[in-house]
Amino acid sequence: METKLMKGNEALAEAAIQAGCDAYFGYPITPQSEVLEYLAREIPKYSTKEHIRVVLQAESEIASINMVYGAAGAGFRVMTSSSSPGISLMQEGISYIAGAELPCLIVNVNRAGPGLGTIQPGQGDYFQATKGGGHGDYKLIVLAPSSVQEMADFVFLGFDLADKYRNPVMILSDGAIGQMMEKVTFGKYNVHKTEKPWATTGKPESRGRNYITSLHIQPEKLEVHNLKLIEKYKEIEKNEVRYEEIMTEDAEYIFVAYGLSARICHKAAIIAREKGIKAGMFRPVTLFPFPSKRLNELAETAKLFLTAELNSGQMVEDVRLAVNGKVNVEFYGRLGGMVPNPEEIVNKLENLISKENVS
Repeated sequence: METKLMKGNEALAEAAIQAGCDAYFGYPITPQSEVLEYLAREIPKYSTKEHIRVVLQAESEIASINMVYGAAGAGFRVMTSSSSPGISLMQEGISYIAGAELPCLIVNVNRAGPGLGTIQPGQGDYFQATKGGGHGDYKLIVLAPSSVQEMADFVFLGFDLADKYRNPVMILSDGAIGQMMEKVTFGKYNVHKTEKPWATTGKPESRGRNYITSLHIQPEKLEVHNLKLIEKYKEIEKNEVRYEEIMTEDAEYIFVAYGLSARICHKAAIIAREKGIKAGMFRPVTLFPFPSKRLNELAETAKLFLTAELNSGQMVEDVRLAVNGKVNVEFYGRLGGMVPNPEEIVNKLENLISKENVS
């Protein structure tokens, strides 16, 4: 076990090295440039004649994601990272990768938008990540870290899930988590790369040719392929839902938040408890698959849900779908890189409770 003080972006990059990442392709953009910088400096130290490991700064994000497609298609453990505008440029390639069922890791250190926006943290890319930002029907597995430790942990998990399901995985972080420094512990990770008999590694005499494509001209074949993908997504929803609950056992009022917002809501729940309000916090760790079932169960006993996000209201729609009208779901958001403090969120809750009592 080794404990270090690191930025979130650096912890993620170090985890990629330890997880056996063969290749990284990316392009610098604030607030995630440390990922590329760290890997460019450190990964050559682990490259050997028998196992060459590559870090390449591409000419653009579009080039980066297509290099990921090529390396993943050849069976390598591969990743890229960017921030919101860069991830937008990658969307066509991400759709191709999902359609071709290629495992890879994509990291979005979300900053506030729209457009060029600012380099401050945001959560406005939730819809893009969870609903498929590119064209067609596809899903990414989406992991949402709320600490530097999870920035590292989710790299190991993300690579393993990508290989398990032959599906791209996204780590949806934000500028604050990427830039903050915390202690992070690295344990011993046994790189267990799965066999990839489908990879385009040349044609031995023992098998036919391998083809990797997302192109299916015949509509009958494309429909069959889409139905296959849907079944895979159902399997992911069945097996891979992850979430965290804090003080929800007797909670009448539950904050729902992910990433940086969850850290703030955790403190808000503590402050609310000190004021005699039975508050708790629910954090989706996987944004897809979304923990709808557990939220629906909590709605049986809670009086109100308050969803807090750094956007104009995105995850709140999934929370409302999950509870299916059993309880009122309210929203509190900040925009443009502004980050709320816990007291703001408690004040919002108190105002809602006051209105509830009046009515």
